[in-house]
Amino acid sequence: MQFEVVWGDLLDQTDVDAIVNAWNRNLIPWWLLLPQGVSGAIKRRGGTAPFRELGRRMLPLGQARVTSAGNLPFRGIIHVAGIDLLWRASERSIVDSVQNAVLVARDHGFSRIAMPVIGAGSGRFDEPSAARLICDTLEAWPSDSERFVRVVRFTQSGW
Repeated sequence: MQFEVVWGDLLDQTDVDAIVNAWNRNLIPWWLLLPQGVSGAIKRRGGTAPFRELGRRMLPLGQARVTSAGNLPFRGIIHVAGIDLLWRASERSIVDSVQNAVLVARDHGFSRIAMPVIGAGSGRFDEPSAARLICDTLEAWPSDSERFVRVVRFTQSGW
């Protein structure tokens, strides 16, 4: 699998088929959650449609589900449950989220995806450690020349 790590804004990665949203386990209705991090940016720029779709079923820890992209220029959004009930990420939840996001991308025909550093925001996992864990997971993925993942480390000002 090919991947790269960049600094920037996940929602500005318009040359990909889908983006990954680091979501919670969806036990609280989406409309009760305060918009923050990636989910907040998606809600502000893309609308609430993806969250209404996601809110219909619980998303188990480490799992992934695809929704529409709302008003964003992507074919879909892959939501992953990277944090537990206490709003904390773990190595296992991050690895499972990355693996399941790639599987969902494959199953939906998304050859290019962009993902944030899962677990580093609301999940309170150390950002450099989470980024390394994501890269290690992608490096260990079986060879798949058709799939490309961009890991986006957030910065509001670019480089």
